[in-house]
Amino acid sequence: MRNAALPTAVAGLLLLTACGTERPGGGPSAPSATASGCAARPGDGSTQDGVAVTGTGEAAASGVPRPCAAYTVTGEGTAPFTYTITFQFLTETGQAMASAEETVPAVAPGKTVRRTVTAPELAPGSGAVTRVAILKVRSVPAAEAPSESGPCPPSGVRVYADDGDAAMGLRVVGLHLENCGTAPYALNGHPRIRLADEEREPVDGVELLQGGEAIAGGTGAEGPARPIVLAPGERAHAGLVWRNTVEGGSGEPVNAPYARVWAKPGAAPVMVAPELDFGTTGRLGVGPWKKDGTP
Repeated sequence: MRNAALPTAVAGLLLLTACGTERPGGGPSAPSATASGCAARPGDGSTQDGVAVTGTGEAAASGVPRPCAAYTVTGEGTAPFTYTITFQFLTETGQAMASAEETVPAVAPGKTVRRTVTAPELAPGSGAVTRVAILKVRSVPAAEAPSESGPCPPSGVRVYADDGDAAMGLRVVGLHLENCGTAPYALNGHPRIRLADEEREPVDGVELLQGGEAIAGGTGAEGPARPIVLAPGERAHAGLVWRNTVEGGSGEPVNAPYARVWAKPGAAPVMVAPELDFGTTGRLGVGPWKKDGTP
């Protein structure tokens, strides 16, 4: 997990970066090696939210053949969006052998971007991968996309969410902020959060509480807000804490895949996808900003 300030309970999905591109003109009618070495044949037509698997095959990674897939991302809406896609590599019977997550930045409306994804190294004895499916697609406005690395945003800070921890119905996700600019960056308080559903529309009915201790202690998200100043290169974190339990007669479960985050009043918003699954609890504890290394 990326967040050393929060306790580790579970591991996230295997992550993988994109490589190469599909041959122009859609899915090829015969195997065709791309610049990445992925020999892609026509795919099974798996599509979701503007993303389509157009070919599957094998790529030579360090001399070892691995399953791969060609896919396209077509921009929707009226503004550029950054897409994060989770793929599953499946056997003929549908058993998942591996997962891979890819991010395609700033896809303009109506534009189609072509990429390929290669599976991580499979465990010995794994079944043969015959198809690649799209497990999940998340898209955020490119102007509000989180960034963990790369060029420093115009705001002078990077903001992103980690993969989170989960144990017995308790969920903890860390928000992280890095001062990648050239001037000191002051924080004093809790990040402002606005929850959103799969269509990025506001989610109502969830009470936002200051401090993770409102939900559970010992998460690292407790304590009062204190003024901090981040010098260039320094980082801070804040925790989101909730429970996903469901109680009979307590209404319908509430999910909020997205959260728009303002680091402080007047800051530019960043939209993250912490996959908030509240069950019927309806409460989210928001911890204060703390400089990394501060308990």
